[in-house]
Amino acid sequence: MARYTGPVCKLCRREGVKLFLKGDRCMSAKCAIERRNTRPGQHGQGRTRKPSGYALQLREKQKVRRMYGVLERQFQRYYDASARRAGKTSENLLQRLEMRLDSVVYRLGFADSRAQARQLVTHGHFQVNGRKTDIPSMILKPGMEVAVRPRSKNLEYFKARALMVTQKGVPGWLRLDANALSGQVLALPARQELELPFDEALVVEYYQR
Repeated sequence: MARYTGPVCKLCRREGVKLFLKGDRCMSAKCAIERRNTRPGQHGQGRTRKPSGYALQLREKQKVRRMYGVLERQFQRYYDASARRAGKTSENLLQRLEMRLDSVVYRLGFADSRAQARQLVTHGHFQVNGRKTDIPSMILKPGMEVAVRPRSKNLEYFKARALMVTQKGVPGWLRLDANALSGQVLALPARQELELPFDEALVVEYYQR
């Protein structure tokens, strides 16, 4: 299973925005954007040129890919599937990304970042509708339930997480049961419910060029 394994703070610096790839660190003074908001590399502090329309579209596409931890070929498939569905392609694409199992685990507060959520799912700590799954890219549907497996609830990580999730809110399209360490997908997320640092319309323009 391919994934990016390099320094993630470099990705935020390259895009010039916080992509929230390292959990609570992104909200502290240790955040790379807070400490050194320049592009990585020896020419990062050089003179910047006005980006072309294509460059703006490319950068927005890269932001989305990197925020959700999806590589190029898989992201292309997500776009193609979203374009075939009825409705706005940009909203369909966001819904598909948000309904990934690792993204739902992150939104429910069981992990501090999508990368951590992906690792927890891969290690087999979650079940969907009562069945164990270790596929982070699994696309969920409204009505599905995600829960920590009974044998994993005794781990110190999830004991501490049970206390933490009660202090964090979840989006309106999800329902959380902190005591049972489970959650349910109530509906597809609406764009206004998602606070995201990119313009997905430019992503659609990139692929339609």
